[in-house]
Amino acid sequence: MFVSTIRVHRLALRPRLQNLSCSLAQSRSQSTFAEEEPYWQKIKPWKDVPAEEFKSYRWQLANTVPDTRKLHRFLSDVLPPVLGPTNNPLLEKIKTKEHFIENATAALKLAPMAIRLTPHLLSVIDWNNPLDDPIRRQFLPLASGIVPDHKELKLDSLNEQDDSPVPGLVHRYPGRALFLATSICPVYCRFCTRSYAVGANTETVSKTPQKPSRRRWEVVFQHIEKDPSLHDIVVSGGDAYYLQPDDLREIGERLLSIPHIQRIRFASKGLAVAPCRITDETDPWTNTLIELSNKGRDMAKQVCLHTHINHVNEITWVTRQAANRLFKHGVIVRNQSVLLNGVNDTKEDLSNLIETLASMNIQPYYIYQCDMVRGVEDLRTPLSKILKLDKELRGTLSGFMMPAFVIDLPGGGGKRLVSTVEKYDPKTGIAEYRAPGLPGEKGTRKYTYYDPKAISNVAVQELRQEQEQALERDMSLQDFASPTTAVKPEDLTLPIGVSNWQPSTGASAAAT
Repeated sequence: MFVSTIRVHRLALRPRLQNLSCSLAQSRSQSTFAEEEPYWQKIKPWKDVPAEEFKSYRWQLANTVPDTRKLHRFLSDVLPPVLGPTNNPLLEKIKTKEHFIENATAALKLAPMAIRLTPHLLSVIDWNNPLDDPIRRQFLPLASGIVPDHKELKLDSLNEQDDSPVPGLVHRYPGRALFLATSICPVYCRFCTRSYAVGANTETVSKTPQKPSRRRWEVVFQHIEKDPSLHDIVVSGGDAYYLQPDDLREIGERLLSIPHIQRIRFASKGLAVAPCRITDETDPWTNTLIELSNKGRDMAKQVCLHTHINHVNEITWVTRQAANRLFKHGVIVRNQSVLLNGVNDTKEDLSNLIETLASMNIQPYYIYQCDMVRGVEDLRTPLSKILKLDKELRGTLSGFMMPAFVIDLPGGGGKRLVSTVEKYDPKTGIAEYRAPGLPGEKGTRKYTYYDPKAISNVAVQELRQEQEQALERDMSLQDFASPTTAVKPEDLTLPIGVSNWQPSTGASAAAT
């Protein structure tokens, strides 16, 4: 009797279990469909582009926006007639499509970096509300948002050229060096620390590029081979993504063949801005990276990829597929982010980014304080902000997920934990560091970092007028920021961003 009852219950439950199984399968199917939504089809020119085509690296290259002419055409297609609002007082007057296009075009005359925007990157920007979009802010400047530089800013703020024993090799730290194999990138970040060398010449900066050259590379290789103290080489530029697969293999195998080199890091923003190359199995770049990783592992050496994602909006299901392909093949991936005003400078933004990276098996490695480079004063944050974020986030994340919050010291002091600051006055915005781990005089000297500062309502209005006059006279950013121009000297050292904006009735307000 008892056995019969159980049998009856099993028969009764079977249809329900089958229905539940079907429901779960349907749910998974819907979830997969939602995750693989063709996000690029929101962009008018690409509304009919199928996934296979969009994910082709050849298509990505062919549809990259590399200049003002193509940018104008693209913006004309994607922007609405009237734009969404902004929280940035400097951008309040940009209300229409025409205003935005004029402002963006003018900005390229002022900015130190050339423009290059991939279809993936353009597809994740909210073009209905572009003024405060965190991705737009990183890659597409607006003239009204560009403010005069702090007087201490410079193009090569880290003095990399002074630490180069041979062209294209920066040897600052004991045991490791930076190999600048190229000066080309898949996109150009506004805040690039190598704006003195990376990308094409602009109207404000004549570059000193490190073009791919076997003759130049050979000099670098020979220097590394002759220095047994070196164990760790970062291959960057520019971007390792723009090395041809054969060049990537040549550099990797040559470095692996040097007995004292134990670790090789290929630095690339490609996973963030053009992940389709990694998912595109017809493109040999990723296969080459995987082969080098496997070869290094066989030699008890490490070959890994260091990427650069600043905001979670840069990540799509294509990015996840790309990261998963690398993970399945055993390639170690670490991420380095830069803290940027109006992009990722809140606890919520950083926590979301870090947890998302960890879920993709990408190690959150560094959060950088923005370097003191020219032309991006609106993106810099005061040191007090990164110190606060370090404290707020520590303990909320698993230890292996917690990145190091660091500052690359101006003048060539190298990376230090922001919390090791020797002296810092938030009112003056002046911080002092030392780098005792560096050899010689560098290990004993003082390194100074300067915060950006807020400006008053009145100064904002005057600044707008000066910018308009500067653009009418075709002035460069350096000329505009020079005390010899009509801009008042007291305004030149008072840059503004979104989050450090502090209205006041006086001439200026101190940054906090």
